[in-house]
Amino acid sequence: MTNYLKTLALLLACLMAKAQANYAPVVIFTNQEANANMMKQLGITALRPGPSGNESDPNHANYDESIANPCPNLPDILTTNTGKKVSTAEIWWNVRRPELVKGIEDELYGQVPKNIPSVTWTVEIEDNEWVRRTPVVAKKLIGHVDNSHYPLVDVNINMMLVVPTNVEGPVPVLMMFGRPSFPSPAQPNKEDMSTLNTSFKEMMIKHNPELKAIFDKYPAYEPVTRLPPSNFFAPLPEGDLPSTEQLLAAGWGYATIEPASIQADNGAGLTQGIIGLVNKGQPRSPEDWGALRAWAWGAARALDYLETEPTINAKKVGIEGVSRYGKAALVTMAFEERFATALIGSSGKGGTALHRRVFGEAVENLTGAGESHWMAGNYLKYGTEESSFGRITGCDLTVDSHELIALCAPRPTFISYGIPEKGDSKWLDQEGSYMATIAAGTVWKLLGATDLGVSNDYLKEKMPPYNTSVLNGHLAWRQHDGGHTDWPNMKYFIPWANRFLDYQK
Repeated sequence: MTNYLKTLALLLACLMAKAQANYAPVVIFTNQEANANMMKQLGITALRPGPSGNESDPNHANYDESIANPCPNLPDILTTNTGKKVSTAEIWWNVRRPELVKGIEDELYGQVPKNIPSVTWTVEIEDNEWVRRTPVVAKKLIGHVDNSHYPLVDVNINMMLVVPTNVEGPVPVLMMFGRPSFPSPAQPNKEDMSTLNTSFKEMMIKHNPELKAIFDKYPAYEPVTRLPPSNFFAPLPEGDLPSTEQLLAAGWGYATIEPASIQADNGAGLTQGIIGLVNKGQPRSPEDWGALRAWAWGAARALDYLETEPTINAKKVGIEGVSRYGKAALVTMAFEERFATALIGSSGKGGTALHRRVFGEAVENLTGAGESHWMAGNYLKYGTEESSFGRITGCDLTVDSHELIALCAPRPTFISYGIPEKGDSKWLDQEGSYMATIAAGTVWKLLGATDLGVSNDYLKEKMPPYNTSVLNGHLAWRQHDGGHTDWPNMKYFIPWANRFLDYQK
C-alpha cells in the first residue's frame, strides 16, 4: 500500500509538472527591478529621490508651511472636465463622479481588471468564545481565488469574523485591515485536558523512551496546561479598551482581513498575489492597479461574504485602517459604495493628504522602489526628473486627495489623526489632510448631507486643536492626543457612526 501511494503521488506530481509547463513562469523581480521595469515602460530615465524623514539628514523633508503649497489652487471638484458647474446631484452621479473615478484610476491607483476570477469562501474554524464580558462567535475564513487559469499563483484571502451573541438581530460590523487572530480561543475542560495530556505523554515517550523516567519522577506534571480563566466580574482596566473590545461592547461585530494574503506589500510581489494571478505572473502595465486598490478589492470580496451572514447587517458594514491600511481603507470606501461608513486613520500621502503639498512625505517617496507598488505605474510620472515627456511634479496632477475623499460622499466618513509628539509624525501632513477634508465637504453639501460645518475655503480654514471633536456631520474630523493609531478615537467613532447609521444597541 505504501509503494502504491508513493507511485500515485509521483504520478500526480508528474502530471502537475506537465500541466504547469504549459504556463509562462512567474517573473521574479526585486523591488528595484520592478520599479526599473515600470520606468522603462513609461520612458523615464531618472526619478527624483524622496526626502528623508530624519530631520537631521541633509535631504530632510520640508516642514516649513510657508513653502508647503507650491500650487495652492486645487482642481475644482464641482467643475466637470468640460468646464460645466456641478449644481445638482444628478450631474454629480452621472457626469462628475465618473470623471473623477476615471482620473483617480488613471493617475493614482490604477484600474481593476475586468477578468478577475471568482472567490469562494470557506469557514475553516468556528469557535464560541468570551471576550471579557461579551460572548462571541469567531469564524476563521479563507477566500480562495479561482486560479485554474494560472495555477502557478495561489491566492487565499485570510479573514477573522467576530460577532457578539448577546444582542438581538443582525449587527453592524467594522472591517479592519490587519492580522487576523482568534480573540480568546475556547479551552478544553479539565477532563478533556487530562485526556490530551495522557496522549501527549504517550506520544513523547514513544518518540523518546528516556522521557518515561522523568514523567514517573513527576507523576502529577501535565505538559499542557489551561490558561487562567478570565474573571467575568473583574473591573475593566483603566483607559480605553482595545478597539475590537469597544466594538463588541457596543453591540458591533468586527472582521479583520489580512492585506498580505491578497497582495504582498512590496514591489517584488507584484507578479504574484491577486495582481500577479490576473497578469499570469508577468509584470504589470502602467495603468494596472497597485496594492492599495488590490487590498480594496479584497475587502469588497470579504463584504460579498458578509452579505451572506444572517447575523450581520450588511447595509451597515464599515471599513477601517491605519497608516498604509488607512490609505487602503479610504480607497475601499471611495470605490466600493456598499461600505456604509469608514474610519480613516493616519493615512498621509496616498491617503487623505494632498499629493501636491510639499510637506513631510512627498510624491517622490511614493514613486520610489519602496512604496511605488501601492500606486498605479502611471503615478511614477509625477516623480520624474528626466524622461521622454520631460519633468513632471505633483502639481501636474489633474486630481488630488480631496476628490478621492469626495467619492465617499454622502456616506459617513471619519478622518482620524494623532499628534507628532506621541508618534503620529509630521511626515503624515495632518494639515494637508485637513485641507483636503475641507475641500471635499462641498460634495456632502451638494448631496444633502453635512460636512465639518465650516466653510470650504481650504486655504483659510485652520486645523482645530487636537482633542477637538468635529463630529456633527456625515464628514468628521478628530485629531486625538495619542500616536500612530486610531484607537483613542474609537470611543468617538462608534456613537458617531451609530447616529448616522441609525443603529441602536
